[in-house]
Amino acid sequence: MPEQHYEPEPAVAGAGPGGTIGLGVEEAGILEKRPEGPDGPRPPDRPRSLWSDAWRDLRRDPVFLVSALVVLFLVFISLWPSAIASGSPLECDLSRAQEGSRAGHPFGFDGQGCDVYTRTVYGARTSVAVGVLATLGVSVLGGVLGALAGFFGGVWDAVLSRITDVFFAIPVVLGGLVLLSVITSDTVWPVIGFIVLLGWPQISRIARGSVITAKQNDYVQAARALGASDARLMLRHIAPNAVAPVIVVATIALGTYIALEATLSYLGVGLKPPSVSWGIDISAASPYVRNAPHALLWPSGALAVTVLAFIMLGDAVRDALDPKLR
Repeated sequence: MPEQHYEPEPAVAGAGPGGTIGLGVEEAGILEKRPEGPDGPRPPDRPRSLWSDAWRDLRRDPVFLVSALVVLFLVFISLWPSAIASGSPLECDLSRAQEGSRAGHPFGFDGQGCDVYTRTVYGARTSVAVGVLATLGVSVLGGVLGALAGFFGGVWDAVLSRITDVFFAIPVVLGGLVLLSVITSDTVWPVIGFIVLLGWPQISRIARGSVITAKQNDYVQAARALGASDARLMLRHIAPNAVAPVIVVATIALGTYIALEATLSYLGVGLKPPSVSWGIDISAASPYVRNAPHALLWPSGALAVTVLAFIMLGDAVRDALDPKLR
């Protein structure tokens, strides 16, 4: 019998009245191949998450980079102040009171003859410690209470909402004057406790609203229909998608907590001597600002830069984590 030859059929048939597409088997196989890389076929691209997109944007944001460098420097001198200040903040010489800068003492001396540079460096430790610890306490307490209220709702949500209304009605500075004036401790813990006591309602409101929004998503409803427990729903499905607003608000609030500690110390109800604090130094230098303005300007400038750095850092994180701004 004569040998028969068969032509390969097109992979795609006619496309309608507009004509036909004549892709053969070889061409169809080429279309199905993955793009080649230096080491062979590249794997398919993984879907990017909110956090990876946020980190990519933050690395390109000059505001975030500058503020992050300032914050890292503040953390460094808070942990190791002796690395850039060799003296002690409590060593004072009255014979040098209110003198200006000189060799080895670039910021001059305050009214008690203490080195302003050394006290400014060591003051960062107190301010950063109060800000970080107070923020952690506020975030944990307010975040847990707000998340529970938003998840369970009902009576728990109503009671927590009324309690937060009561705390919102308390003026922060006036509350500090009343509560801290009866405490004689010279440590940072009374100030941290006061900030946590009056700061958690704000984080609680943010966490509550974020959890209410997250638990209405389809993947949460699907997990619930499959029999997932409340703890698994909260920890596995809701919390990772509701924590971003809490992080943003807590980062911005950290700077305001540092300013609040300085304000309370300035008024004499926060930290007290012999503690080293920018608020204490600003209060001590205020009476003789005309004779020795340097004793007031340096700790005030350090406080302003610190608060501004944390607020700018929070703003950059907010812009990166907010999908509406993309």
